[in-house]
Amino acid sequence: MGLFRKKAVTAHKVVDYEKLAKALAKAVYDGDIVNFRLLFLPFSPAREESSERFESEKYAYLLPDADTEGTRAFRDVLALVKQDKIWSHILSELKANRPAQMPWELILALGDNAVRTGKYTSAAQCYEMLRVRPKLQEEFFVQADESLEAGKIDKAVSGYVVATGLEYNYAAFPEPLPMVLNFQTHALMLHGVYPEKPEDCVALQEPESFVRTALTYLLGDSRAAARLEGRPLNTRLAFLEQLVRYRDPNWPDFVHRYREACKKMTEFDKRISQAKSEAGRGASLADEIAELLGDDPSTIPAMLLGRSIPSGEWWQYIKELAFVHPPSVLFVSRQLIGPKEIVVPRYRGDSPVPRTLGLLAGPDGKPTLS
Repeated sequence: MGLFRKKAVTAHKVVDYEKLAKALAKAVYDGDIVNFRLLFLPFSPAREESSERFESEKYAYLLPDADTEGTRAFRDVLALVKQDKIWSHILSELKANRPAQMPWELILALGDNAVRTGKYTSAAQCYEMLRVRPKLQEEFFVQADESLEAGKIDKAVSGYVVATGLEYNYAAFPEPLPMVLNFQTHALMLHGVYPEKPEDCVALQEPESFVRTALTYLLGDSRAAARLEGRPLNTRLAFLEQLVRYRDPNWPDFVHRYREACKKMTEFDKRISQAKSEAGRGASLADEIAELLGDDPSTIPAMLLGRSIPSGEWWQYIKELAFVHPPSVLFVSRQLIGPKEIVVPRYRGDSPVPRTLGLLAGPDGKPTLS
């Protein structure tokens, strides 16, 4: 049975058009493409043939509260919804026995509001529906680059965040969808290979390579990171600092724990060196290290995360760190200590990056207490 086959009209169904107008205005005001599209679906409370009603408690979320109705921005959107041409179009589409053609004026306004409220996937869908997404995305990049030229790093970062948030995945199945950040998966990819030599460890990469890797990871878009490639290192470093604090508003909390973990790691390094120097007296090196360290190594990843994961493996800590503090995984590494592989803090002492991000406070590159 087709979705749009006519059903028997409910005898007493009368759509409250004032509620319909407010529901549409709220979706546009919120930048919520999901709720907006719902209002045009066959089961929508806005359709006369549907048994659903705006008066039902389950649809209360579609309607604005008193505070929202009192704002100038909402009243402006409501006035746009009620414009004769747009309102006639809405009523006509809701009565048609086919998928509705939603009014472009409202979709454009919804997309703009979605950008302002940080709902970039919603904005991307709106602009894609209107076939203007690539053009607007490039415009945000251009404006961001101009801000960068003018030394307005915060605006440049905001512009890049918006532009990358409008990226679309045409390879998605069954239909293209906006690209979304997936720090947990990408963090595991950064640490997928056990570091056998320094260049295998992200945190120990040369500053140029590290900044490139960090920008690609935090922007979630290698092409966007490539746009910044020609800038001086100090400019990209300032950009990275702002981007880190944008992606992780609680970055200072991690910094505090990172410094503590570095102190702990220094103690372990000394004990490991001692174990190695005393090896060969009967017990294996691993046994001696384990005897010297006991269960203490597991406190390091727990210290970095701020809580322990019972029997947690290194990859579990990486995923949790990437979720709570996305940039944090750029400054840690896998390390086998005794019988267990754990996550430990790692940084390059001669790099300006860790000190710029507050991970190190001392001029000698050594961790200091906060």
